[in-house]
Amino acid sequence: MDEMTKDLFISKSPKGVEIALLENKKLIEYYIEQSNKQFSVGDIYLGRVKKVNPGLNAAFVDIGHEKDGFLHYLDLGTHFNSLNALLKKISEGKSKGKFNSLELSDEISKDGKISSLLTKGQNILVQIVKEPISTKGPRLTSEISIPGRLIVLVPFNDNVSISKKISVAEERKRLKDIMSGLKTKNFGIIVRTAAEGSTFQELQADLLDVMQKWNDTLNSLLKSIQPPQVLLQELSRSNTLLRDILNDSFESVIVDDKTMFDEVSAYIHQISPDKKDIVKWHKAKNPLFESFDVDKQIRSSFGRTITIAGGAYIIIEKTEALWVIDVNSGNRVKHDKEQEESALKINLEAAAEIARQLRLRDIGGIIVIDFIDLRDSGNRKVLFDAMRTLMKADRAKNTVLPPSKFGLIQVTRQRVRTETIVNTSESCATCNGTGFSRPAILVCDDIELNLKLIYNDLNIKKLTLHAHPFVTSYISTGILNSLRWKWLMKLGVWIGLEPENGFALHEYHFTNKSGDKILL
Repeated sequence: MDEMTKDLFISKSPKGVEIALLENKKLIEYYIEQSNKQFSVGDIYLGRVKKVNPGLNAAFVDIGHEKDGFLHYLDLGTHFNSLNALLKKISEGKSKGKFNSLELSDEISKDGKISSLLTKGQNILVQIVKEPISTKGPRLTSEISIPGRLIVLVPFNDNVSISKKISVAEERKRLKDIMSGLKTKNFGIIVRTAAEGSTFQELQADLLDVMQKWNDTLNSLLKSIQPPQVLLQELSRSNTLLRDILNDSFESVIVDDKTMFDEVSAYIHQISPDKKDIVKWHKAKNPLFESFDVDKQIRSSFGRTITIAGGAYIIIEKTEALWVIDVNSGNRVKHDKEQEESALKINLEAAAEIARQLRLRDIGGIIVIDFIDLRDSGNRKVLFDAMRTLMKADRAKNTVLPPSKFGLIQVTRQRVRTETIVNTSESCATCNGTGFSRPAILVCDDIELNLKLIYNDLNIKKLTLHAHPFVTSYISTGILNSLRWKWLMKLGVWIGLEPENGFALHEYHFTNKSGDKILL
């Protein structure tokens, strides 16, 4: 199997910042980071409780968004009492941010009531776990975590846990021993997959970095700020991607804006100095995405219908509650004895494209996939296993359920932000996007009127009509009964005809004997 290579393209545009991640030159992730975006996953806020809803066992918290953030009781975190006590001490001036010496309070019950912990007008420390989507405000948690490149810092916790994707027992033990020795009281650590093989010095540097971010958050609280107020903002989308997935498979990071180039270069130099040379500044006149065919891939990868090799295709549609994906064989029809084998092959190809589409569009929630029916239970298992394997490459949390009795496979995928939508259609040249056009029968009447104008007012005797092939064919059909002949009899002018395949049905113009366009 060929070694996976990655390239990251970052382009500044009127839309904001466009980010495209390619694996083996194929587009797999695409984001548009809007320049006016204020609320991102990972941001930490000092908020104020706007309303407590006992029926939902949740509270609505003002963090400055037009829609209040939603905080469920289960998202308070088991150490909410400790967090609340720290916040109270800081607000009363009784704490100078000496977090390590703080005595932790009792953990809250898993089946408690939010009304016993929160009251209207109360200040609260929260973190965004889901960005505002549609008419809903941000989803919040008070179980604060601060991600680094190799570890995640979890205040008010004393556990060290290792990513399940690190499977070698010796490596898991080595990492746990290192982090258990490095961490201090009242801090928990989650060791990320990227930490596999990291040195003591690298882990220590990453821990110090996230500890500094936590200290900065506490120091912000010491300044007697008033909610709603952001305390710690997540990195830009491009730097977040680099933090989470930068590894030896990256060949290049290409940026077309000098300011962003400096920012990305500085960040990579900070997290991985040996890779600083992979960052390149695109200075060419041609747009970055156009120069590397990224724009073409974007246009071909978004839309309702996506074609798969050999004529098969998938249709992707969104409803209010879920996404529906239908797999079609297209023109790949086989004889009865080959149908099962052909259906399995198409389904496996479709599964690979669907897994890519979910990452590319950042589709979240419930996805129902209607694959081509498979009669053989063994083939259904092959398809299910393939779908699960393909989804393991997705960084978003997901679950793939076995095929239902109707042959449907259901996928749930973590939804933390609005899906990426790209309009791949263009306005119709005939109707200019209105959906309406003049009746075709009137086109020839228009041509005749303009012929009279050219002959009578401009006194041009030799001219050529350039029009859609259907129009030129209609004008010349019938020899002596043709419109072309009738116009000669009526106006005394014989027009040349030049079919133009690229013209819309109602598009035409005239040229004189020199080939110059006649302006009407």
